[in-house]
Amino acid sequence: MKTTITSMISGERERAIRQGRFWPDRLITDYLDRNLEERPQALAVVDENSMTGERDALSYAELGRRVDCLAAGLARLGLKRGDVLSFQLPNWWQFTALHLAAMRLGAITNPLMPIFRERELLFMLSLAETKIFVVPRSFRGFDYRAMAVALRPKLPALQRVLVIGGEGEEAFESLLEEPGDVSGSPATADEVIQVQFTSGTTGEPKGVMHSSNTLISALTPYAERLGLSRSDVFLMASPMAHQTGFMYGLMLPIVLGAKAVLQDIWSPQKAADLVAAERVSFTMAATPFLADLTAEAERRPADFRSLRIFLSAGAPIPRVLVRRAAEHLGAAIISAWGMTENGAVTTTKPEDPAEKVFETDGCALPGMEIRIVDEERRVLPAGVEGRLEVRSCSNFAGYLKRPEWYTIDAQGWFDSGDLARMDKEGYVRLTGRTKDIVIRGGENIPVVEVEGLIYRHPAVAEAAIVAMPDARLGERACAFVVTREGRPLSLAELSEFLLAQKIAKPYLPERLEILSALPKTPSGKIQKFRLREIAKEFGAAE
Repeated sequence: MKTTITSMISGERERAIRQGRFWPDRLITDYLDRNLEERPQALAVVDENSMTGERDALSYAELGRRVDCLAAGLARLGLKRGDVLSFQLPNWWQFTALHLAAMRLGAITNPLMPIFRERELLFMLSLAETKIFVVPRSFRGFDYRAMAVALRPKLPALQRVLVIGGEGEEAFESLLEEPGDVSGSPATADEVIQVQFTSGTTGEPKGVMHSSNTLISALTPYAERLGLSRSDVFLMASPMAHQTGFMYGLMLPIVLGAKAVLQDIWSPQKAADLVAAERVSFTMAATPFLADLTAEAERRPADFRSLRIFLSAGAPIPRVLVRRAAEHLGAAIISAWGMTENGAVTTTKPEDPAEKVFETDGCALPGMEIRIVDEERRVLPAGVEGRLEVRSCSNFAGYLKRPEWYTIDAQGWFDSGDLARMDKEGYVRLTGRTKDIVIRGGENIPVVEVEGLIYRHPAVAEAAIVAMPDARLGERACAFVVTREGRPLSLAELSEFLLAQKIAKPYLPERLEILSALPKTPSGKIQKFRLREIAKEFGAAE
């Protein structure tokens, strides 16, 4: 797979991006090499592995040594330029090192969420034609090795499974024993180097493709707006298999030459310990993390003296939470919006008045443009709700093997699928989504896929899932079901059925409502807006 982003956009748009110097034409390993030369003994990555109980603190020199060992070992196993390396890992140093090793070889990184199980993985690994798959032996009590080994016969392209903490030829650690020479052929800055799966409305996960230029071009303006530098310490508790964790917990610290502190299982108490011990100054996560950390800061404010910025994205921040967080964390609270397809596109600014953080998702970063349009793509005036479109130096290179879904036009505008309003100063506020998804704590739930599985239940005649507001997670999934001939169905029974289909637990509906009929249009389409209105009442009542 050697798709380049330059083949996916118009020549005029490419010239504008390059002339604006938004694309750096550099690889993340170029920044690693700079840090190896300028500050080899500075700490690069700190993690605490909950599987082993061990803490690793790697300098840039040690990280670089391990990256070179991994690259040489992966090359001996046959990984080369254009091949796909998939790994399903928590926030451990191995995640960072594997991406950098893949970059040394020109291979493509495909990070996968630890919550995924057989059903999701079989589709993703098959579509990506993964050549090597890396998993932990176990994590949070689940046997990842057994799952990976069971999947391997169903994946003809998959040549090796490597297990962190494994034995024999499966042992990931064996790659670190022989340094060897790295003789790979790095990708160019325009070639696809990452495939990140995201849930959408099509009934299957979409493989979002990015190049080095599209990923790195989003980082520099982000850091400049927030005043981030190599003196900052980054805490990343969001999964690095999400674009948030990948770009702002793995890539940005290396670009700046800063230290990244990784947390593999969310615990506000543990996060507070890390902030205090590591002198964390910046973190980025979804709203539930902010709420949890604010509650912890109320009990132990002295431990948060180093924290100066908390950037929250994935869902609007409730006004009362912004006030509480600013008071107890003592940090600037930044609101932002972005997507897997383009990273962070808008943020508020540290100097903005509180009203901007309360009421908006920020304004466009340098190199990014946003506009609000109607159904005919005519630009709408300030304050009018419409479809949010993005034209960005960080817009992705397309969807893996699904070119028909690539919705960037010849002028470079990408239809985000979100509804929004923009004020006269260019600050945007997300108001809803045209895409049929539910975002639970920053995690996209693939509604169409889950609905399809619910339809398989023998008691179900019709089903629809919509978002139900939730004070902590932003949204939860509410399933509306019409049963066959009035047959009974409980939430517990439905959940047990879905788990038997190997679905990820966070995708399970958290409320079930049995209706005699679903609201529909005259043509027979389900009117989900009406179901959302009902679900709003459930959220308000809980």
